[in-house]
Amino acid sequence: DRFLQEQIAGDVLWPEDVQAQFATGFLAAGPWDFVGQVETKSDTLRRAARALDLDDMATQVMTSTMAMTINCARCHDHKLDPISQREYYQLIAVFAGLKRGDRDVSRAALEKYEAEKSRLTSELNTIDFEIGKLEGTGLNLADVVGGGNGYGTGTYRHGIDARTAKVQTRDFGALGNVVANRFVTSAFEFVDGVFIPNGEDGRAEIVVSSTGTTISGIPSTSAAAWDMIRNGPVASQHSPSLNEIDFTRPPHSLLGLHANAGITFDLQSIRRMTDLRGMRFVAKLGYFGAVGAYQADARVFVDGRKAAEFRRLQRADGLQAIDINLSPASRFLTLVSTDGGNGYSHDQIGFGDPQLISTDESDRSSGDQKQLATLRALRRQTVDRLAALGAPPKYFGVVSSNPVPDVHVLTRGDPESPLGEPLAPAALTSVAMLEPALGTTASTDGERRVALAHWITDHRNPLTSRVIVNRLWQWHFGRGIVGTSSDFGFGGDQPSHPDLLDWLAAELWRRGGSLKQIHRLILNSQTYRMSSRLPDVERSDSGSDPPLATKVDADNRLLWRQNARRIEAEAIRDAVLFVSGKLNRERGGPGFEDFVYRDAYAPIYSYVTADKPNLWKRSIYRFIVRTTPSPFLTTFDCPDPANLTPRRLTTTTPLQSLTLYNNEFILKQSQYFAERLELEAGTDTQDQIQRAFALALARSATDEEVRWAEELVEDYGLFALCRSLFNANEFVYVD
Repeated sequence: DRFLQEQIAGDVLWPEDVQAQFATGFLAAGPWDFVGQVETKSDTLRRAARALDLDDMATQVMTSTMAMTINCARCHDHKLDPISQREYYQLIAVFAGLKRGDRDVSRAALEKYEAEKSRLTSELNTIDFEIGKLEGTGLNLADVVGGGNGYGTGTYRHGIDARTAKVQTRDFGALGNVVANRFVTSAFEFVDGVFIPNGEDGRAEIVVSSTGTTISGIPSTSAAAWDMIRNGPVASQHSPSLNEIDFTRPPHSLLGLHANAGITFDLQSIRRMTDLRGMRFVAKLGYFGAVGAYQADARVFVDGRKAAEFRRLQRADGLQAIDINLSPASRFLTLVSTDGGNGYSHDQIGFGDPQLISTDESDRSSGDQKQLATLRALRRQTVDRLAALGAPPKYFGVVSSNPVPDVHVLTRGDPESPLGEPLAPAALTSVAMLEPALGTTASTDGERRVALAHWITDHRNPLTSRVIVNRLWQWHFGRGIVGTSSDFGFGGDQPSHPDLLDWLAAELWRRGGSLKQIHRLILNSQTYRMSSRLPDVERSDSGSDPPLATKVDADNRLLWRQNARRIEAEAIRDAVLFVSGKLNRERGGPGFEDFVYRDAYAPIYSYVTADKPNLWKRSIYRFIVRTTPSPFLTTFDCPDPANLTPRRLTTTTPLQSLTLYNNEFILKQSQYFAERLELEAGTDTQDQIQRAFALALARSATDEEVRWAEELVEDYGLFALCRSLFNANEFVYVD
């Protein structure tokens, strides 16, 4: 009961329970049409995308918990089951107040985190400034753009979106939805904000600070932009080197701005956080695009006054030295790149080694080296304490909006054709033992979801308990008592053992709703413990024909023997890693990406061989790309993640055998498996063989298998044996 209630309304029922809040990620985990719900300027397209989103939420909740295909009633009354179109939209009304977004775990936890992070960051900034003074280094603005304090805490190639001031980690190409001359404030302490300039032949007064400071005299631009303002080179940069200096290699750094872009640094905040007073801005400016007719402009402003200008800058011009004195009264430093009037192709402007250098004199003493050592040790301690804080206490889930938008019946499911009065949230009248009303049109989002959660988990509801025990049965036997585990309606299968299904459902509630006890009940049953081999009984009179049971029930629907089942695609991958000794058992943390992403007209995902520890975590942590499934896993019937898949198909194809024999991942892991055997079993071939069988098949090798394996190892090496064991039926089947 509690588990299901958490998925639907955990944030409302248990607002201080972190896990209950996280559980609502179930509602937010569906496909997200970013273009249709965010980027489009068409209200019609936005309403259509929203209708699909709400349909997904309601459909997944009702299908997964009660195996009811309510989405069939979106355009008309359900053709098979007693579900009216009106009831469908009353269920939609339950979720109408939900959108996706990042949420604070709790206000108290967030305040505690922010206070501690602010305190440690302030300590780190002070330490870094003192180290910088003693070492004679300055505050690095490229590091600041990467989210750092200017002394090395920033992340290389992290960037700031000049359209929104949001932090971005992946590469972008041509940016859409560009609004020129709009200043957007930044959340970074030292960055006041960003903008995309268009001078309109010098006429435009472009706001470049949060206080309204403006600049003028900028020429007209294409008002187009590319990628982010980055700590490092921008996406698709021609080269990060100029004058034989590679600005991607320490001790150098690069603040990359592809024209057209502008960024303003808050000097007042920098002084407050670092105790800097007098400062100089120094950098090596260059055009990092291709050689040829490509050109761009770069300018530096201090409090809206032009302090440096570089017109028609080309790659052949090399590096330009910038050294600007900043008075203690100066407030804003603004860096601007524009496209030079010939489009923004290749216009990759870079400020190399951009630093704010203190102009204060500091006395050097014999104790400086000792002080530096003390400060560096203190810095390491402070960095460790900051890292131990972890990520901010947020999670991606559903965000409520109140009042809840009205929901109407949509004629033939068309969002542009609402019909009748706004609908109150309600469940299905066909579940006659329960009251269908879930609130009124004035009910809040939380009240609606809580009511539905209680309606679904009510012990009088005949479907919920039957659906879950049927799913458990399916995972243990390969097929549920009802074969269509997400459709208990008239369009689905009839149960093979209806009395057994009823008994298990009642037993679930008798055992306190414990799934573990139902698992134990099934696993200890005589049915589960049967062999999958064909029995030697009930044969025909001749004694040579197959068992009579295969004629009566060839697909073993009535379970007269156990079903041999191949383990799931993800489990095959994990089992290979486990046997080779490379499985990364680290729990939690972010998912891993076993692909390379490229931004194009449509995103391109290219899968790579998992050959490093962060890619060897369990498959449950794999970042799933709905539009581009993993070829390795797809070969073993891993379902399309874009579709609801109540029951996986199990096919047997030559490609599966070839994959387990020739796939690059398998070849790599076979080599690691062989190395593990040599390490654990020594140089004796028989010991290696027995260890291999124990790891891969969880049993000892027979005498005959040892003889064959010895011949294989002698002729082709231990690698060949490991490769063959991965390709054995016994390795991938539960039999």
